[in-house]
Amino acid sequence: MIKEIKITVRPEQAQDSKELERIILEKVKDHSIVYKGFRILRRSIDARKQNVLIHLCLEIFFGEDPEISENNFVHFQKASSRSPVIIVGAGPAGLFAALKLLENGVRPIIIERGKKGKDRRRDIASISKHHVVNPDSNYCFGEGGAGTYSDGKLYTRSTKKGNVKEILQLFVQHGAGEEILIDAHPHIGTNKLPRIIENIRDTILNHGGEICFETKLKDFLIQNSRIKGVITESIANGGLKEFVGDHLILATGHSARDIFELLSRKNITIEPKPFAMGVRVEHAQELIDGIQYHCRSKEEVQKQRKFLPPSAYNLVTQVTGRGVYSFCMCPGGIIAPCATSAEEIVVNGWSPSKRNNPFANSGIVVETADQDLKKYKAHGPLAGMFYQQSLEKTAWEAGGKRQTAPAQRLMDFVQGKFSQTLPQTSYQPGIKSVLLQEMLPEAISTRLQKAFLEFGEKMRGYLTNEAVIHAVESRTSSPVRIPRDKETFEHILVKGLYPVGEGAGYAGGIISAAMDGQKAAEKISEKINLLRK
Repeated sequence: MIKEIKITVRPEQAQDSKELERIILEKVKDHSIVYKGFRILRRSIDARKQNVLIHLCLEIFFGEDPEISENNFVHFQKASSRSPVIIVGAGPAGLFAALKLLENGVRPIIIERGKKGKDRRRDIASISKHHVVNPDSNYCFGEGGAGTYSDGKLYTRSTKKGNVKEILQLFVQHGAGEEILIDAHPHIGTNKLPRIIENIRDTILNHGGEICFETKLKDFLIQNSRIKGVITESIANGGLKEFVGDHLILATGHSARDIFELLSRKNITIEPKPFAMGVRVEHAQELIDGIQYHCRSKEEVQKQRKFLPPSAYNLVTQVTGRGVYSFCMCPGGIIAPCATSAEEIVVNGWSPSKRNNPFANSGIVVETADQDLKKYKAHGPLAGMFYQQSLEKTAWEAGGKRQTAPAQRLMDFVQGKFSQTLPQTSYQPGIKSVLLQEMLPEAISTRLQKAFLEFGEKMRGYLTNEAVIHAVESRTSSPVRIPRDKETFEHILVKGLYPVGEGAGYAGGIISAAMDGQKAAEKISEKINLLRK
């Protein structure tokens, strides 16, 4: 007999299998049934009260030995050479769309402007070391997309859009640890994710798929409002090439501004989408742990950390009619330079798998509104994109026209004071003291000031001058949505064009983007396999 139970234990108990067995046996009413073992199905931390607790969902085995854990690995077919599907973008939406096509024997051809993982790593390093941004190979563009080198968080609330467990199992199938199937907020880490992405690449290639790196989408081939293929350009030599196909998955990510402009020039309907912008704040991780785990001293923090991971936080409030909230919080993390063009500053955050760096960072962002975009109305549905660009360029100029980020101590920012000195930071290109109130739009800066005061009340100790703000956090999501039919996933006017993922405005992270790509691939596979019959 197998029974599922839920228990709540102290952190030290959660890591002691013998203690867990003792608790389990206390809950067993019928001692005539022989207990054989247990398996953890789900694990989450509850730090809402003074005593931090761990909630566990367990599978208990009675009268029979525990089943050997068998991951439901997917079987991929050798793809047919007929009816290939073109995928633009090798981020999570594009890669998981390709895997779903291969499940159904359909051949994917992936077009990716960026480089393979290892080659991409050198360009990312060059941003920090030499302040040089390669517009086609950076934190946002390249194999695996933005998530590969900026954290690898696998948490989503978008469970209605697809099968989260299936995505997690595919990650495990390609080398991720099985703990991501258990933890409530699974995380792979930037140090481990690139190898997993390489394994996914191998799966695609070994089953008949094709991946063209350093290849840029230049134009769509459209006849009678139907996709017939694409024209691409080699970044290495400028050579043009046509890829012919009746199905095109557009999975280019939230920073592919040239694609938004191409869609606009081709009169392919796009529309503005709400987004948020702000700053990234960095604290000592030890301080955040002390607040979240209710510790009164460094000794208590160290004691808690023997059994608990570096703590995260989630903050949200309303300030004069707009949401202000934390975004992409990175415990034990690093702030990264995520610009995609030379004359801009964009900051984001990531954590390694162990989350063992001394800092905690998080975006704190403000929702945009129509009145923010008045200056950019001439750009139509691209107004939000040009607003983003303007703020990023202002940050670049304020930082000294390098990748040095404008920065200010947190309390100084709230009080409107110039920071005479700045604390140590994880942001490797360096920071420069700037009055951020003068750099940021008033609609953002005044709301951030009020929000930080409120957050300081919610988390005692959070509002400290030892924390430092980095500007500007501007790529929280796409400022554009590419409208599509809810049932077919095709563009509302162009048949065979499937906009998916973050860039299309339908996802907000690795998992939701991967599920969105899968859904489109399922729709296409159904059509192609029906025609083959």
